[in-house]
Amino acid sequence: MSKARMARFIRTIIFCVILALLAMSSSSSGQLKPPSSWQQLAQKIFEELININTTDSVGSTTKAAEAMAAELRAAGFLKEDIQVLGPNPRKGNLIARLHGTGEHKPLLLLAHLDVVEALREDWSFDPFKFFEKDGYFYGRGTTDDKAMAAIWIANLIRFKQERFEPDRDIIVALTADEEGGNSNGVTWLLQNHRNLIEAEYCFNEGGGGLIKNGKYLLNEVQASEKVYLSFNLEVKNRGGHSSLPTKDNAIYHLAEGLTRLARFDFPVHLDEITRAYFERSASLETGQSAADMKAVTFIPPDPAAVERLSRIPLYNALMRTTWVATRLAGGHADNALPQTARAVVNCRILPGESPNEVEKTLVKVLADKQISVSRIGKPLSCPASPLKPEIMKPIEQITIEMWPDVPVIPTMCTGGTDGLYLRNAGIPTYGVSGIFQDMDDFRAHGKDERIRVKSFFEGQEFLYRLVKAISSLN
Repeated sequence: MSKARMARFIRTIIFCVILALLAMSSSSSGQLKPPSSWQQLAQKIFEELININTTDSVGSTTKAAEAMAAELRAAGFLKEDIQVLGPNPRKGNLIARLHGTGEHKPLLLLAHLDVVEALREDWSFDPFKFFEKDGYFYGRGTTDDKAMAAIWIANLIRFKQERFEPDRDIIVALTADEEGGNSNGVTWLLQNHRNLIEAEYCFNEGGGGLIKNGKYLLNEVQASEKVYLSFNLEVKNRGGHSSLPTKDNAIYHLAEGLTRLARFDFPVHLDEITRAYFERSASLETGQSAADMKAVTFIPPDPAAVERLSRIPLYNALMRTTWVATRLAGGHADNALPQTARAVVNCRILPGESPNEVEKTLVKVLADKQISVSRIGKPLSCPASPLKPEIMKPIEQITIEMWPDVPVIPTMCTGGTDGLYLRNAGIPTYGVSGIFQDMDDFRAHGKDERIRVKSFFEGQEFLYRLVKAISSLN
């Protein structure tokens, strides 16, 4: 072999070796990298929680709470720092504490153990059997809210074994009946054992990251939520024989009133949270969408921008109080004029707006004295959690570290969480997780609920760094 050919051969070998090393490096930094011991622990705990049925009908949050207590005891936590307690044998709540220096008030890490009902025949597999497939963890509660519960326990154990000494106590509370039932864990603890969960701040579900077509878009921080209130609408009539109809028909009265409700929009009202949402979200959009998000923050907001954004249900719900008919019933026989017609209208009221005024508006828009209006339950409002720098800056910094160019967006929850009760108790609560979900594939409460494996572990690391940062302010 000539010297020239030998040189080319050597260069080829070197080039191939470099490519192989680069490929190995790429694989080791991607999803193929073997999980760390902390990730393995989180996955083990996650599987344990998913495999425990915690529905209200037949499940037990106590069983799940006791399983987590056993994990903590095995990791070296003292028995006196772990408690499982609740109003009845099936509705237990776990409270665990990692002691700090006491320089600051405690930090509360909240997640709920209960899950919504799931029938085997409605799913492609057993909803209460954890399994992994094609980059996803499957099972009821994987996204709502056992991923967060598993992460809190795994990270608390990590802090303990790393001998991290926070400047405040770190409290983990895993609670019952957030999804329904009569034994809401947060309410019960506030009423009976408030000292166990007293804290300066709380991190909870309600916020997370969004992915669109594989691209990481934003990382949300939920700092407020709407007020839930439903109304019963009813029309009474003497009825009669269907062969002798009249225009005075209970169903007609109700239908016409509901049609007027459907055409009505409450005025736009942005507060600190929703204004920041649209201001920051504008940077993610282009063209008309970006311009509209900016224009809706004007005082007064631009009407054309409001009209265009209102076509998108999420933006519409963030801008104003809403109502919608959710149930309808009427009549008693096919051959009789209806004596009764009923509907339920569900309202989601902006924080700070008056339920009494909403009810007055409802009556005015219905514009029919024959339609009686009554409340279903009592509305419970709460103040927004302030966007304090000591909370927002660490979230923003860690987001930049983990996902460069992904903005942090404050948001208002259009639904509801247990943060409602804590905010009313004077504990500012922030929905934040660092768990990213595909915005076109939400499965919480639905069939074949799942979470991306990568997102679960990213959320674990994000929350580990965040809790550590908040607990090391000095």
